[in-house]
Amino acid sequence: MKSRYLLAALLAVAAAAPVAAYAQQAAPNPASQIPASDKQAIQNYNLNEDVFNRIVKVSQEAKQAGIKPKDAKTDFSKIHSLDDLAKQVTDADPRIAPLLQKYKFTPREFLLANLAVTNAAIASEAKKNPQMAQYVDQSKVNQANVAFYEKHKDQVNALMSQDDGADQ
Repeated sequence: MKSRYLLAALLAVAAAAPVAAYAQQAAPNPASQIPASDKQAIQNYNLNEDVFNRIVKVSQEAKQAGIKPKDAKTDFSKIHSLDDLAKQVTDADPRIAPLLQKYKFTPREFLLANLAVTNAAIASEAKKNPQMAQYVDQSKVNQANVAFYEKHKDQVNALMSQDDGADQ
C-alpha cells in the first residue's frame, strides 16, 4: 500500500521509515524517537504547485538516472530525526544531493514535502476506508494538504504507476 502513495523511487526509503500516521500505528517503530518538532514540521508543511512540480521533476530525473535509494540499506537505529533520515537517503547515492539542489530542495525539505504528500494521501484514503481511518488522527492532519492531494491525485497515481512499472 505505501508504495502506491510515494511520489518516487527516490523516497521509497522514506515510506519504509514509518513517519506517516498510519505506519506509526501499524507496528512499533523508530518514529516514536522522532522529535515532536519534526512531527509538527510534517504536519505544518504546506504543499503548493511549485513544490509539487519540483517533486515531479526530481522523481522523473531520478528514474531516468536509475537512482533507487529504496534498494539501499537503511539503518533505522540511526534515525532519530528527519535530518537523520534525509542523510541516509542522500548517503544512499552520491547523485541524490546534487539532484535535489538542482531543483532547489534541501534534503530535509524534499523529505518533508514527500511525507506531506504521503500523509495527505493516507488521510484522504482513510476517509473511505474505516479500517485505515482508525489509525489516522484527523486532528493532526493538514487538511489543506489533503485537498491539494485530492486535486492532484490522478497525477500522483500516474507518477506512481510509472515508478512501479520501472521496478517490475
